[in-house]
Amino acid sequence: MQISNNTILITGGGSGIGEALAHRFHDLDNTVIIAGRRLETLQQAIGDRPNIHALQLDVESAESISAFAKKVIVDFPGLNVLVNNAGIMRVEALEGFRNLADAEATITTNLLGPIRLTNALVDHLSTQSDAAIINVSSGLAFVPLTATPTYSATKAAIHSYTVSLREVLKDKIEVIELVPPAVQTELTPGQSTREGYLPLEDFIDEVMSLFQRKPTPAEILVERVGFLRNAEAEQRFDATVAAINDFARKARAET
Repeated sequence: MQISNNTILITGGGSGIGEALAHRFHDLDNTVIIAGRRLETLQQAIGDRPNIHALQLDVESAESISAFAKKVIVDFPGLNVLVNNAGIMRVEALEGFRNLADAEATITTNLLGPIRLTNALVDHLSTQSDAAIINVSSGLAFVPLTATPTYSATKAAIHSYTVSLREVLKDKIEVIELVPPAVQTELTPGQSTREGYLPLEDFIDEVMSLFQRKPTPAEILVERVGFLRNAEAEQRFDATVAAINDFARKARAET
């Protein structure tokens, strides 16, 4: 992936990993567009940085995505990099009958959102030089967290979808998967200060160093996430499932 002189769209760019990516890519002389539901949050993320732009987007709405894609192509015809980062993570109980609103919202945001936005922009991106799609999945795509089963399932689906995109779009658009471990952000309440989670700045430092490798890795894997990514290949999957779920239960109990 070309690291500078791009026009980069980042969904969920108002906070957490999306905001940090926006700042770091901006520092490398890229034009950056951050998208999310709340313009006030996006403007706060921009601060006084020039050449970062905010656009409102509801990734749960097919109509919003369609209108947004048309607008962003008109306003930023040089758009050549899409970062599908927006996502939600909800705790769910599987022990009995339940309201599925959280599960349905998670699927719509985390899976249908990236599929719809990629679909809306793929023809445009195919005409651009140095085009790339970056899908943000999770270490939980490879070893699920039982407290967030639908989140884990959507990230597994994003991993699989990204593999398909990469194969189909080769020689047209570079397709990259960014796979975070547990990072200190506000993805869930209390997570930004949770012990044992990777500090956001440390995560982004390592991520940006990986993006600058030549060639860019198809999967951006910081060292911490290897424990999850390689669990099945290293024949320790069941033990890893038990270990991360035990760790997560203890971490939630302390916050």
